[in-house]
Amino acid sequence: MLSMHAVTAGYGGTTVLREVDLTVGEGEVVALLGPNGAGKTTLLRTAAGLLRPRAGRVEFAGRDLTGRPAQSFARAGLCLLPEGRGIFPSLTVRENLMVQARGGRLDAAIETAHELFPVLTARLPQTAGSLSGGEQQMLALLRAYLTEPSAVLVDEASLGLAPIVVDTIYAALGQLARRGVSLVVVEQYAQRALALADRVYVLSQGRVVHAGRADEVSADEIYRGYLGLPS
Repeated sequence: MLSMHAVTAGYGGTTVLREVDLTVGEGEVVALLGPNGAGKTTLLRTAAGLLRPRAGRVEFAGRDLTGRPAQSFARAGLCLLPEGRGIFPSLTVRENLMVQARGGRLDAAIETAHELFPVLTARLPQTAGSLSGGEQQMLALLRAYLTEPSAVLVDEASLGLAPIVVDTIYAALGQLARRGVSLVVVEQYAQRALALADRVYVLSQGRVVHAGRADEVSADEIYRGYLGLPS
């Protein structure tokens, strides 16, 4: 579904990713873990076509899309949910749903929003920027349902959210996985990501330092063994 082969990437004169290999199978959930500054967001941006690799190649849905614009990745069925919500804050919730809805099917988009996140249907006339952080994340996550992608890259979906809201977000991610959507999840809480994932990659200083099955490693092992951090 998605693969990166010996990818090196960065910004200006700074190299962030160094010869990264990563593969995500069809319908597979991959947890991408690592400390701050490890290159996780850069990896997602490169995988989504927002950053052109300096070396290596990126393939998606059986096509080599290396160096192609992000629109090519989106048209092929890849959706990036960036850190920081990824919504239109000056538009209302209704207008955000209208932008995201396939074929302008607003009624269907509102119905999906009600099924997943009922609180949003009471906020339809409200500007998205005035929502709580959790509600903004719910609205952002709806794009992964409304645009019907085959793969979704999720960057820190739980960042700054209360535990009960994180539960709601992860329940929605779990539904995506059960629908057969491939997921790459960057997450600060390793145990959350590992519980959802089939496989795990750990980045440190721009390199993959561990890759394996998610059920064969614990969050403590990730923190202590690979990142040198307290668990």
